[in-house]
Parts: sequence; C-alpha cells; structure tokens
Amino acid sequence: MIDKTAIIDKDAKIHSTVNIGPFTVIGPNVEIGANVTIHSHVNISGNTKIGKGNTFFPFASIGNDPQDLKYNGEKTLLEIGDNNKFREYVTVNPGTIGGGSLTKIGNNCLFMISSHVAHDCKVGNNVIIANNVPLGGHVTIENNVVIGGNSAVQQFTRIGEMAMIGGMTGVLNDVIPYGLSVGNRNYLQGLNLIGLRRANFENKDILGLSEAYKEIFATKNLTENLNKLNGSFKENPLVKNVIEFINKDKKRSICTPFSKE
Repeated sequence: MIDKTAIIDKDAKIHSTVNIGPFTVIGPNVEIGANVTIHSHVNISGNTKIGKGNTFFPFASIGNDPQDLKYNGEKTLLEIGDNNKFREYVTVNPGTIGGGSLTKIGNNCLFMISSHVAHDCKVGNNVIIANNVPLGGHVTIENNVVIGGNSAVQQFTRIGEMAMIGGMTGVLNDVIPYGLSVGNRNYLQGLNLIGLRRANFENKDILGLSEAYKEIFATKNLTENLNKLNGSFKENPLVKNVIEFINKDKKRSICTPFSKE
C-alpha cells in the first residue's frame, strides 16, 4: 500500500508489494524490491537500488548527495541488499568518482538511530551499527561486525570479519578479523571469543587463534612476528583470515595492543 501523501516520481521502479508511509519522497532513479516497508517521512533519492525485505524508519535519508567537497553531481551508485533495517535518522550516501562510484551494503544488517554510512563504504552481511555511529568515506566493514554506540570510524579504515568495537571508540587503525577493539583512540584488547563460540567455530580453531594472537602481537614488529609464526597455525582458517587481512593493505596501520601506548 502506498499512502496518498507520499511523493513518488513516475520513473521510480517500485515492486507491487512495497508499503510506503505518509509524506515519504522517492526519486526517479530509485529501484525498490519486493516486501520493503518504508515508514513515514523517508527520503530515498539518487541512483539507488534496494533489494527485498528492507525496512526504513521515519526520517531516514537514503541516496542523497555524498558529503564530499569534490562531488560535482556525477552519476554514482548506492546498492542495498536484502533484509536490512534502517532506523530513524539513518543517512546513507552513494559513492564518488574517486572511490569507485559505489557505496554497497550487504544483507541482514541493522543500522540504529542516527548512524551514517558515507560515500564509497562497503558494508558486508549481518553487521550491527549502533546509535550515532558515523562511518567515514571509503570504510570497509566485513561480515558479522558489531560497532558499539557513539563510536566513530575514520575514513579508509577496515574492520575485519566478526570484529567487535566497544562503545565510544575512535577507530583510526584497521581492526583484524575477530578482534575486540576499544579506546578513545582504538587499541586491540583481545579477541571476540564470545562471538566466535556463538558462531559455532570449532574449539581447536579458536584455541589455535588465541595462541597465534600471542605470537602475532608479541612485539610491535608485525612483519617479523608473522614471518616467525609457526607453520601449523597457518592451516587454521581463522588465523589464515587474520594473516590475509594484515597483508592485504600494508599502507594501512593495524590496530594492536601497543596502539594504547
């Protein structure tokens, strides 16, 4: 059902099962999939493609121009997967030419009140971003990440799979997969062991990761520590994921236990 007060451009492509509440505005280059619920006072614009089963709460702003001074009206994209929830006052911007022209969000994510996804971000599946968390431009969030309320993620930062960021953390350094990061300027407090157990990883792999963690972060020299790492650890899928993450972008600083110093 579409409320009679909603303003929908005639060129928008909206599935017949979409519900749209009062005073919502939808632009001409928007495509919305099946079984989406859009509550009142939502604005969806830009070149935005939305999958099925998503829910948008009042005053969410989706697909409006990126907050990048270099942006000059170029055609850039925002892609949103399936079954995500965007709570009140959430803002999501499309990409920019300088970042590949695409902001992309996966499936089954929850964006709590007043969170922000900036231009050129890549957000995976099953991500939870709590209230008042801004993601700067070009941020990459891998699957199953949780970011606590009032944290802030600096532009270009990477957060690895199943990492957990404590509330009110300033995330300046990349966080390894399965890492637990906290602090006014983030440091690595340990591993997200509870999350790993809840995800039903094998105990031997979790124990192996715990042992490898001690060696990887034994000193400040990560390169040397990785070179010394026992070969058996590298067969552990969790350890392998951490090593690949660290080696993927050596220009970025990695959050370590020493980041607190």
